[in-house]
Amino acid sequence: MSDTLRIGFISTRLAGTDGVSLETAKWATVLRRMGHQVFYCAGELEDDGPPGLLIPEAHFHHPENEWINAHAFGCESRIAGLNSRIEGLAASLRAGLRKFIEQFGIDLIIAENALTIPMQLPLGLAITDLIEEAGIPAIAHHHDFYWERARFRVNCVGDALDRAFPPDLPTLRHVVINSIAQGELKRRRGLDSLIVPNVFDFDTPAPGVDDFNADLRAAIGLGDDDLFILQPTRVVPRKGIELAIELLRRLGAVTGKHSVLIITHQAGDEGLDYLHKLQSLAQGAGVDLRYLAARFDTARHVEPDGRKVYDLWDAYVHADFVTYPSRIEGFGNALIETVYFRKPALVNRYPVYAADIGPLGFDFVEIAGTVTDMAVEGVRRLLTDPVQRCTAVAQNYRLGQEHFSYEVLQEKLVTLLGGLGLHG
Repeated sequence: MSDTLRIGFISTRLAGTDGVSLETAKWATVLRRMGHQVFYCAGELEDDGPPGLLIPEAHFHHPENEWINAHAFGCESRIAGLNSRIEGLAASLRAGLRKFIEQFGIDLIIAENALTIPMQLPLGLAITDLIEEAGIPAIAHHHDFYWERARFRVNCVGDALDRAFPPDLPTLRHVVINSIAQGELKRRRGLDSLIVPNVFDFDTPAPGVDDFNADLRAAIGLGDDDLFILQPTRVVPRKGIELAIELLRRLGAVTGKHSVLIITHQAGDEGLDYLHKLQSLAQGAGVDLRYLAARFDTARHVEPDGRKVYDLWDAYVHADFVTYPSRIEGFGNALIETVYFRKPALVNRYPVYAADIGPLGFDFVEIAGTVTDMAVEGVRRLLTDPVQRCTAVAQNYRLGQEHFSYEVLQEKLVTLLGGLGLHG
């Protein structure tokens, strides 16, 4: 085998701004820098992404998979036909994966969360079977395990979860993104793993105001004196966005300025009920909440009617402050992005932050599930004191570069490949 590897990433979706897709793109970038070739296989792919194979049945929103999920989770007994439909979709997906391996001459598989959380149960079984029958070297990149999500804990498919989420195979190495997951994987399954934190390209300067994004504040209706508070996450309950609303409810009284909470990511992955709850909560609290997912995308473009659609980086460029009140995160992509863009932030001390990020010395306003007077005052100081703000964001950037850079990722990948007998 040559030193250049042909590496195939497999997942349910490798597109958009979800954490798995974003982190996969970073791994792909670093692996290419190391001299390897990368290919994608998923149920949804970007038009301008790496070469690969689209398998629509692999998406978690595929109708057959949605039927399986509806009857596999939230209940403890199997209905007739569930097994055969799981096996049928798994067989179809195995055929597609074999085609991917053969068409692109794949030397190494990297399963991105597809052997971790059973949003696509048959896909996990198909990947497990493929690795086992072919003996192909593989890495399972685990972002969030099923036991971390309440909706998967009650189920009637324990045998499938034990077999494939994740599997124990001789040619498979496991990667987790935090120390809590590492400990739980060892305790529950007896599997060793390597911690590879989420990373960012700190050596490339962050973009700034340019001809395209210069009008962003005006385009989304912000006045010159308005405070742009950015909530750069999907709209799902574990993001704790009601805490950001509470912060803004109290912020106006101490800053004397009108604060606007801007949500940039889509709702819908877990339904729209949470978005509607937030909108009602904000209205009742007198908070200016704007759900602007339609104005932000993975790439800038202009709609046929002339309306600009900005990318997420444009939002960071113009934001005055970032809220990150998540209750649960596998790691915290948006928090590292905030550090990269040198923005001050409020962080809820979710377990992984408390275990792996906070102790490194980052300077954020921290809360523990409640917006306190001390937290509001801390945010006020960062918004009104330029010296304190500059000191905090400079310290955070230095720590980000030290612990969460592409160089850190490359060192970890070299270790992983070496452990599989492959050249890094």
